[in-house]
Formats: sequence, structure tokens, C-alpha cells
Amino acid sequence: MFYQVKSYLKYVVRSTNQHGVHSPFVYKLLTQCFYDKTNFSEYTKLTEYRKHVYKSAESIDVTDFGQGSRVFNSNKRQIAAIAKNAGITPKRQRLLFRLMRYLEINSALELGTSLGLATAALSLANPSAKIQTIEGCPNTSEVAQRYFRDFQLENIQLHTKDFGTYLAENNSEEQQLIYIDGNHNKDKTIQYFKTLLKQTTNNSVFIFDDIYWSPEMTAAWQEIIKHPKVTVSIDTFYWGLVFFRSEQPKEHFNIRL
Repeated sequence: MFYQVKSYLKYVVRSTNQHGVHSPFVYKLLTQCFYDKTNFSEYTKLTEYRKHVYKSAESIDVTDFGQGSRVFNSNKRQIAAIAKNAGITPKRQRLLFRLMRYLEINSALELGTSLGLATAALSLANPSAKIQTIEGCPNTSEVAQRYFRDFQLENIQLHTKDFGTYLAENNSEEQQLIYIDGNHNKDKTIQYFKTLLKQTTNNSVFIFDDIYWSPEMTAAWQEIIKHPKVTVSIDTFYWGLVFFRSEQPKEHFNIRL
């Protein structure tokens, strides 16, 4: 926790908003997507989904393939508690929805379904898009699949596998948006990034969650943004985004949300 507080204070000093950005692509992304105040009708369904999960009295045994939890002391966890403590926040859920819509994404891959709060945002942003989401824990996966059915999110394909196995078996399909929210391990994160590079296009975007979760996750982020294929990188503190637009000079931005 101390590392995150210290990192955030440093981030606040160096970050800016659209007024400090001179890249036309990033300026439009900020003004028309990041800071878009439109009250999309789909937000109502996202709120209903969240309330539905929060009201659950069910508990499940969770199989954790990542770095463990800083909140839970046991693998027996209440679904509502998982959503409240480990799920995507409402603010970031809506931003993910806007990114999916603004970038006109037709294919998305999520590593780390959890209870499907982020997956629902991807699905509702473009009901015609193909959404692939991967969850290693069978019990968590079963619950998420049930919620997808309840809310008629029919463009989601949920795969119950560890990330490495799925990527080894599915390594040719083009992905326009890749959201990585699981296994906060430096080597694994870099491995997923390099593996998935083969499935990206000039207009693809990676979104990495919790880039300041630990010093090693920050080190992974720093290594990723130095990769020669990455041109535009954006640090929002909680998320790191990378783009591969070959027509743009390599630039890094620290953006306040």
C-alpha cells in the first residue's frame, strides 16, 4: 500500500489533462472519449448488473492463479465481496465502455473475467462485437456465465482456462482491444504482451490494469512501453494503455482521469 501511495503522489505531479497534450490523436481520445460526459443509456444496464452482483449472498471457493489477494484471507469468498473489493470500479467500467465504442472495436479479448463487470461493458458497447474472455477459476467462471445469461449478453464467449493455455491454443485471431486484468506478475504480464503482439493490428490497443500494484508490475509496464512496436502509451495510474499506430511518433502521456 505504501508503494501505491508514493507512486500516486509522483504521478499527480507529472500528470496532465487535455490541455497539456499536443498529439491530435490523444487530444481527441481525451476530449471525445476519456472526458465524455454523455449519459449513455447502456449505463443503466451496467448499474443493474452491478447491483445484481452486489446483492448476491452466495459464496464460492476461488482458485487463484495470480499473485493472490490483499483483501481476502481465505479462498472461500462471498460473490458480493469479490465484486466490491476486486471488481472494476463504476468509473473505469464506464470508461472501458466508452473506449470500446469510440475506437469502434469489433473484437476484444479480456484476460481475467472475474464476475464479468468489465466484460459486460465491452459487450454492451458493441453488441455485434466478438468478446472473448478468459477466467481460470471454474467456480468464478460459472457465476459469470450465469450473469451473462441473465442479462442476455449474447456476444460473449467465456473460456475457463489459465491464460497461458488459452493463448497457446488461440494465437492467430486478430484482436483490436486486449484488456489484461489478472496475474499481477512481471514476467507473466510481459509474456502475455509479447505473445499477443502477433494478434494486433496498427489500430489495436492494450489496456493493462493495476500498473502500480507492485514495483514489479510497474517495471513490467516500463518495459512494455519501451517496446519498439509501441508508439503511443498512456499512464492513467490505474490503467496503462498502449497503441501501435505506425503513423505516429513515439510518445508517452500521463493523463489524469
